[in-house]
Amino acid sequence: MNDWPDRRTGDRSERYGRGSASSQPEGARSMPHIQRRPAQPRTPQRPQVPPQSQGYDDRYQDGGYQDGGYGNSPEPGYDSGYNTGQVYGSGSGGSDGRGGGGRRGGGDGGYVQGRPAPDWRRRIKLGALILVVTVLAVSISTYFWADSKLKREVDLSKVIERPESGDGTNYLIVGSDSREGMSAEEKKRLRTGSAEGKRTDSMMILHDGSNGPTLISLPRDSNVEIPTFVGSESGKKFQGTGRQVKLNAAYAEDGPELLVRTVEFNTGLHIDHYVEIGFGGFAKIVDAIGGVEMDIPKAFKDKKSGADFQAGKQTLNGEQSLAFVRTRYAFAGSDLDRTKNQQKFLAALASQTATPSTVLNPFKLYPTMGAGLDTLIVDKDMSLWALGNMFFAMKGVTGGEGTSMNIPISGSVGGNLVWDEAKVKQLVQQLNNDEKVTVKGN
Repeated sequence: MNDWPDRRTGDRSERYGRGSASSQPEGARSMPHIQRRPAQPRTPQRPQVPPQSQGYDDRYQDGGYQDGGYGNSPEPGYDSGYNTGQVYGSGSGGSDGRGGGGRRGGGDGGYVQGRPAPDWRRRIKLGALILVVTVLAVSISTYFWADSKLKREVDLSKVIERPESGDGTNYLIVGSDSREGMSAEEKKRLRTGSAEGKRTDSMMILHDGSNGPTLISLPRDSNVEIPTFVGSESGKKFQGTGRQVKLNAAYAEDGPELLVRTVEFNTGLHIDHYVEIGFGGFAKIVDAIGGVEMDIPKAFKDKKSGADFQAGKQTLNGEQSLAFVRTRYAFAGSDLDRTKNQQKFLAALASQTATPSTVLNPFKLYPTMGAGLDTLIVDKDMSLWALGNMFFAMKGVTGGEGTSMNIPISGSVGGNLVWDEAKVKQLVQQLNNDEKVTVKGN
């Protein structure tokens, strides 16, 4: 009778040899033939891995021995020494989604679990939202930073007996010879001198309307009448006596408020906003944008301003730009020729500043804005929006619909330039009605 559980045949003694009791060594023998039971079909099962703290061996599951395919449970602690190559948990073969096939568990009992495809639509929406929020945050912070730098020192409510407002917006733009904030070295380099106080070096009216911008220069030597006014500091009323003076004397006598009052009285044009910039700020703006390219038709020199220019296209730095707009003794038309150069330069400055290379470059935009806003003096009602409109209107002066001119002059008296009253009246009427300007200036 064969009592071997695995159906092996042969005597037990032959199986194990002579044993330790024999004095002869065990001889060579052949291994008995082993007949295995046919493998039973099984249902694929998903591996269930219990917590490691339970000391669970992943080769046993639900009472079955997974390596060999038997349904009988081996005794506790049994190890067949047979490794099928299956790896449970994370591994280099892809069970965690990092490998090639993304299979988990392996063998007949494994299952496929791939990483879900990325939701690109959601990512794009999220990225766009972050971009919009960032742009808004930067824009808002920039607005409040720039707004805090504006020096709103001119109170136009102190100006009395003002003319009616017309269509469009009128800016009185003043270039002063203020040396405020300039060091001794800068005064020497820019040839500004060291005179105390400040006077107007240039005055212009910029009209921004639906028929294109119009820039009108008011020569500093214009002969005007000082009207009745209220002192900007004292609040005292000074009665007009018909006194005739140069236009820049009004500014020297009682500052921006009296200058606005005098311009309005002598032109009949309502001034909506006031903007003033000094020597130092003007030069810093030019240097901040890397200079301004100008096409100078004829060479000229001026010892007083320090101008020394050759004819042709050239890029002017801050020092050269200031000399260019201040020069008048080198020209036959003196102040009238100087105002034409000032108009030409300011239009070029605005045109070359409002470019993508400046606006979209924070390393260029913020220094330019800082240089300009630190030295600008404006009226109390001036907003950044209105200031921006003025800037772009200045840029449009040289455009197809823009016009630049000197105020019409009929002659002179005592060295002062006399305005042509009839032409000035027609010009103001066209500006108030926001019509295309047809009046020609000098």
